[in-house]
Amino acid sequence: MSIIIALDGPAASGKGTLARKLASHFNLSLLDTGSLYRAVGWTVLQNKGDPTNQEDALKAARMIENTDLSNPELRSESIASAASKVAAQPAVRQTLVDFQRHFAANPAQGKAGTILDGRDIGTVICPDADAKIFITADVETRAKRRFLEEFGAAGSDKQYQEILHVLKARDNLDTNRAASPLKQAENAYLIDTSNSDIETVFETARKYVSSKM
Repeated sequence: MSIIIALDGPAASGKGTLARKLASHFNLSLLDTGSLYRAVGWTVLQNKGDPTNQEDALKAARMIENTDLSNPELRSESIASAASKVAAQPAVRQTLVDFQRHFAANPAQGKAGTILDGRDIGTVICPDADAKIFITADVETRAKRRFLEEFGAAGSDKQYQEILHVLKARDNLDTNRAASPLKQAENAYLIDTSNSDIETVFETARKYVSSKM
């Protein structure tokens, strides 16, 4: 029997870092589902399309298996913005559902299971996941983390305020969209990382996942 872990939360909450550490510790196949939407957004822009146009976004979503999810260009804020726009479209989300569910149910050979990191894993993609975690932090803390990642000590307050504005806009779009909004599953284990370092968060999550295995 293999385990499926659903890990959800808003941008810059530490979700990706935690997912990687859990995947390494428990020997799991990892899928950053946000990269799927970033890849769709990137493909739309590469094809000179409009991320808010359903036809453009759906065409890109159907090409996902031919897209390099490790492309460093997918990590830019402009692509993140495009990703939120394509992710708000029900037809795009539905197109990617089967891809994610197939990944969840089919860990790579030798792996003990899978972990999917996203916005709607515990509520929509894998509602029957063995372990569900919802990780969050206040938006100011998340903006500061993203700011330090991108600019370090050389950054300005203006740059911080721009990141804060972007994160607030993404939170609003993610939580209020009609299709699979970001929310905590009823039976998800909540971890607030506002005042915790990654090692503390990892140890909390590790104990929880261990109790589900």
